[in-house]
Amino acid sequence: MNTWELVEAKKLVLSEAPLPAPQAGKLRVRVTKVLLANQDAAIFNGDVRVKFPLIPGRYAVGFIADDADPAWPRGTRVVLHGFRPIPQEGTEKRDFSADDYDACGKTVDGFLTDFVNVSPDDMTALPASVSDERGLLLHYVATAKEITDHLGAKKGQHIVVVGADIIGILVCQLLIYQQAAPILVDADKGRLAFARNCGIYYTVPADINLLTAVASVTGGRLASGAVYIASASGNRTEVPLLLCAHAGKVVYFGSSGSRVLIDLSVAFKKHLSLNCVSHGIKYLKTAINLMANKAVDPSPFHANACKPSKVADFLAGYDQKKDRDVDEISFVDLLQ
Repeated sequence: MNTWELVEAKKLVLSEAPLPAPQAGKLRVRVTKVLLANQDAAIFNGDVRVKFPLIPGRYAVGFIADDADPAWPRGTRVVLHGFRPIPQEGTEKRDFSADDYDACGKTVDGFLTDFVNVSPDDMTALPASVSDERGLLLHYVATAKEITDHLGAKKGQHIVVVGADIIGILVCQLLIYQQAAPILVDADKGRLAFARNCGIYYTVPADINLLTAVASVTGGRLASGAVYIASASGNRTEVPLLLCAHAGKVVYFGSSGSRVLIDLSVAFKKHLSLNCVSHGIKYLKTAINLMANKAVDPSPFHANACKPSKVADFLAGYDQKKDRDVDEISFVDLLQ
C-alpha cells in the first residue's frame, strides 16, 4: 500500500508498505478521500510544530475492507474520526494543561495512506444520502453544532458571527435552521459576498460603521449572543464582545493551541458568558443527521480533487489562493 509521510517540514515522502497487520478490536479501512485544509498546509509548511515523522490528513472517509465484524460489513462507507480521546491509564500524575484528545495528522498519524486499522469507536457509518465529499465536511458541521449549542439561541434572536469562512457559514446556516437570525461579520468583503450565496441574509463588513450597522439590524439592542471564528483571519478578537448585549453568550472557536489574545474589559462590563470550542467530535452523529436533513447546505462550495502525486505541490502552494478556504473544498482522491 502507499503511505505519504512528512519526514520534516515541506518534505513529504511516498513509500510502499505492507498492509497493516490485523489488530484486536480494530477493522481495516480503505481510505478513499482525505480533506486538504489550511491546518494541513500549516503543518506541511512548518508553521505548526509537530513531531516528525508524521502521516498528515485530519479528516477522511473510506470503506470497510474486510469481513472481520458482522456489524461492519465489507464495503460499509465510514467517516474516520479526526479526534480521538487520549486514554487515561496508569498511575502517572495527570497533566491538566494537556488536551484530552489527539488530533489526527497533528499529534498522531493521520489518514494520508491507503489502509488504516480503526476501532469501531473511532469511525461512524455514512448513510447513502451523504456523499463522500460531504462526509469530509462532517467534522466542520459537528463543530458548528457544538458552537450553536453553547449559544442556546432562541427563535428570532440575533446572533453575531465574526468570521465568514466555512465554519462561520455553517454556524449561520444552523442558526437559521433553528430560526435564529445570524448576522455575519467579516473584514473581508469577498468572504461576505460568497456567504450571501450560501443563504446568509445579514452580512456586515467589519469597518468603522460596524456597530451602527448591527444596531440597525437588531433595533438598537445589539445581539443576544456572538461567535468569533479564529480560523477566519483578519478579524479583531474584541468584536464579538462589542456587539453582544448585556449578559449575552459569546463563543470563541479556534484549534487547540491557537493563540488568541482578548481584552476582557468589555466582557466584565457587560457580564458576558464566554465559552471556547476547538472541535465538536461528540456531535459527529448529529452532524450526519443535519447534513442528511439539509439543515446545512455546502452546495455553493466547489470541490477540487487533487491527485495523490500532487499533494506536496498542493500543500506547498496552498496560501497562493487567498480565498481557497472560502469557496473551495479540496481533497485528495486516493483511488485515482
